[in-house]
Amino acid sequence: MTQEWNENGTFIMGEILVQTQVPFENFANLSTWLFFSTVIGWYCVTRIGWKKTANLRSYRMGLLQIMLVGFAIICLYEVLWTFTILNAEITSHLILSGQTPDIDALAVEYPDVLRPWNLIFGTKMWLAATLISGHAFYLSTKPRKSLEELES
Repeated sequence: MTQEWNENGTFIMGEILVQTQVPFENFANLSTWLFFSTVIGWYCVTRIGWKKTANLRSYRMGLLQIMLVGFAIICLYEVLWTFTILNAEITSHLILSGQTPDIDALAVEYPDVLRPWNLIFGTKMWLAATLISGHAFYLSTKPRKSLEELES
């Protein structure tokens, strides 16, 4: 990454995570492991720390729910956008050259031209963020027992 930055003045976000495969060749790349570990980590955090939000009521919970809905909508938009761009890149390469492109090397120069994102990495990270924010909103709307009811 630093070598590419020194030579070209740019680097592709997530490219190293997409091209590194663990534990052996053709199994799973690091971006896949990162995706699953963030989703599973979020689930563990919600199971361990749910009591901290048990007494959160009134306007604070309302503001939190509005924020979570906003995050979920933004993340869903980004997932659909990156997935659409990924499909468009694959299709345009197939039409122009007649060959399937190296999907792991596809990148888009967004949001910054000097720091383009790898499309596979971007899609996985936005999908994880969508799942996490949607699950957080679900948990915030779910009826909860008070701590006094649980202790008795």
